[in-house]
Parts: sequence; structure tokens; C-alpha cells
Amino acid sequence: MTRQTFFFYDLETSGLSARDDRIMQFAGQRTDMDLQPIGEPHNVLVKLNDDTLPSPDAVMVTGITPQMTQADGLSEAEFARYVQTEICTEDTIMVGFNNVRFDDEFLRHLFWRTFHDPYEWSWRDGRSRWDMLDVIRMTRALRPEGITWPVDDKGNPTNRLELITAANGISHQNAHDALSDVEALIDVTKLTRTTQPKLFDYLLSIRGKKAVQELVNLEQKQPFVYVSGRYDAIYQKATVAFPLTSAPNQNVVVYDLRHDPTPFLDLSVGELMSRLYASWEARKADDFVAVPAKVLQYNRCPAVAPLGVLEQADGWQKLQLDQATVARHKAVLLKHPGFAERLRSAFEQKPDYKKAHDVEAMLYDGFVDGPDKLRIETIRNADVRQLADFHPEFHDERLPPLLLHYKARNFPVSMSEDETVAWEEWRAQRLQAQVPSFLAALRRLSVQAPADTDRQFILQELQLWAEAIMPADLEN
Repeated sequence: MTRQTFFFYDLETSGLSARDDRIMQFAGQRTDMDLQPIGEPHNVLVKLNDDTLPSPDAVMVTGITPQMTQADGLSEAEFARYVQTEICTEDTIMVGFNNVRFDDEFLRHLFWRTFHDPYEWSWRDGRSRWDMLDVIRMTRALRPEGITWPVDDKGNPTNRLELITAANGISHQNAHDALSDVEALIDVTKLTRTTQPKLFDYLLSIRGKKAVQELVNLEQKQPFVYVSGRYDAIYQKATVAFPLTSAPNQNVVVYDLRHDPTPFLDLSVGELMSRLYASWEARKADDFVAVPAKVLQYNRCPAVAPLGVLEQADGWQKLQLDQATVARHKAVLLKHPGFAERLRSAFEQKPDYKKAHDVEAMLYDGFVDGPDKLRIETIRNADVRQLADFHPEFHDERLPPLLLHYKARNFPVSMSEDETVAWEEWRAQRLQAQVPSFLAALRRLSVQAPADTDRQFILQELQLWAEAIMPADLEN
């Protein structure tokens, strides 16, 4: 039986969208359960393909140009195999900082594009994942002693990794370099475990879906402590929540008991939806009042705890809450079951995101199963010659174009003439959609930093990259 290990990791990407952008750098370090390093750190670049114009703002932050990835990086197929075989070993706990919402999504989409299972890496063979951002949030909210907590330039609480390291004298010389961020995260994790070992061990033990469901469920509804990026920074992102009704995908809708439910009880499903899914502009209006309810997703390692944690170390006072308020608001909810039903309907009728027409963005449109899983495994293990002669009849309509893209990026010599033409047509369309925002960002950044040699070099490299990959009919 293998021993559990942590693998701390971080990505630098070409932009913020896991569906449309790409991983450019991956770094990580395995440790034992006492946070002592095992082996050497991992630090690799991933080739940016000629169908992608990176966000100039992102490249300006990381300093990683497309040319650097082309010179020294792994192909996406090579990188996906590397992560699956070298990183996601048995009993590995994958740990990051906001990884559940960001880095993990990029990995899932990478595996989708390279014919690996997008999910098994995070749960099969004793593997799991954990997000230190919410651990930090709960530590700050409930057990802040022993750590110096930073604020931003306006005096508001902030949990940015580079500010936590600076406030606590932790070396972090190259923020936004993946390996430097990993090293800093391990040190912050050590600090958290040293200062608040009981809370640290508890949150580690409850990171899994089943453990969360034992505390937060609809069979035995009980208020619980919950931290989330959706909650107010003035309360350290923490509150007491209540499991109210079911949510899509076997999750649960929870209500923030900090707020009196009375003003929302008579809202129709449509009125609830208009507030739950209001635009950013609408939310900024002076008269906008948000509905204090959200979906808790069991499989996203939410940081939750029983109310008992508030009985120690002035917990209620730290949350700026009291038991009487929580009990009163809970009683109102229980007296009005119709409100819970309308909320359930509102979340079930969540407006669809703009429907994707690109198969690479259709990861969540359905699971691949049956004979297609065997065909996917064959593709993943095939060499150039085998791919050239392999023309499977997929049941899933997403897979034939996905195979074309896989071959074009990783094994272009395996493509037929017709496949090459189809790929170039798709590549031109993708680049055409990226050009306006890319050029606008280049112009803006050029004006902002005309005398900065390093920044100008990056901008020139980005311009050269665009010129090199642009199809002739798209060039200015």
C-alpha cells in the first residue's frame, strides 16, 4: 500500500478561460504528509500552438512568451501523459491555491483535448484534491492568531498569496512564476499548520465529497460555518449557512443566515432568477439587493465546519454574528417551505451559458462512455503511423473533430490532405475571433510602457508571434 503524499502545483496560462486559453507553464513539488519535499521540483513549459493568441496582459505578468514555450516546451500530448504518469500517482493529494476553480479546470480541458479522462486524475486510485485558498480563508476568519494578515491599499482584507508571504517574511521573489508560487504556497501551508494544527487537520479530513455531505445535507438540516469567495470580505468571507433545498447535479442550495429571509419570501421564481443571475452592472446599482443563497458543490472541497468551532476563541464575535440571529433566521426559513421550492426552481432554470460551437469547449456537454472509451484509449496510445491509419466510427459527435485537432497539434504528419484543409479552416476561424482583443491589448500596453525595455521586448515577441501564425487572408 502506498503512502499518501501532497503534490503542490501551479499553472501559468495564456489567459483566464479554461475553455479557450492554454497552459504555458506547470510547476509542482511533492511532499510527504509532514510537508517535507520528496524528490526534485517539477518545472516544465508547454508549447503554445499556432491556433492561439495569448492574452498580452497575461504574458506581461508571467514573462513567458509563446516563443519560449515553442523552444523548450512539451507538446500538449506529451504534457498530458507526463502529468498522468509522473504527477497523478496513487494516493496523491493535489493541492493548489484557488486550484479547484482555476488550475483544475485547465487540467480537465487539457485532458479532454488529449483523449485522457478529464476526471479520473482527481479521484481514482486514492487520489484527491484540496484547495488552500479556502483553508486560508477559514483560518483567517476563525483562528487568525499566529499569522500576520495583509490588507490591500484601501485597507480591505485580502488573501493574495504574494501579500501573505510578504506580511509573514516568507521568501517569494518571483510571484506569478509557477515554481516560485509553489514554493511560497508550501511555506504558507507550513505556517498555517504550525499555528493552527487542529483546524488544518480538520479541513484536510473533510475535503472529500462524502465527508462534506455528512455535515451539510438535507436529511438532517443543521446550520454550519462556511467560507466562500462569494461572501463579503468585511466578514472575512465567512458566515453561518443553512442547507435549504436540492441543487442541480446532486448538490445543495444553502442560505446565508447572516441575512433576514423576510424580504425575499414572496419573490417569484422569475424575480429570484433576475437577482441570482444579474449582470455585474446590475449588481452595482444602488438599489440592487442580492438573494443571499448559493449552490454548495460537494466535490469542490468547500471549507465547512460545525457550529461548535464558534464556541471557542470568540468565534461568534469574529464572525460578527450571534446565536439568536441565526436561530431567528433559520426559523423563518422553516416556516416558509415555498420559498425553498422557488429557490430550487430558480437554480434548476439557470440560464445556459452561451452555447459552445467548438468541440474543445464542450467538455461538460456529456460523459464519454461505452465503446468510445476504448477508442479514446487507442488514440492516446497510438504513434504517428497508427494515427494516420486509424479512422474510428465514434458514437459521440464531439470526438471526430476533436481527433482532428489532436492530430494537428501533436502529430501533424499523420494528417491527410483533406484533414489539413479542415484544420486550417478551423484555425483561421479561431484566430479571427481572437484578433480584435489581442490587437487592442497590444496597443494599450504599448502606450502604457513606451520606455520599459523588458515590456517592449515582450510586446515585440507577441507581435512577431501573431505575424508568424496568422493565415495569409487574416494578415493586415
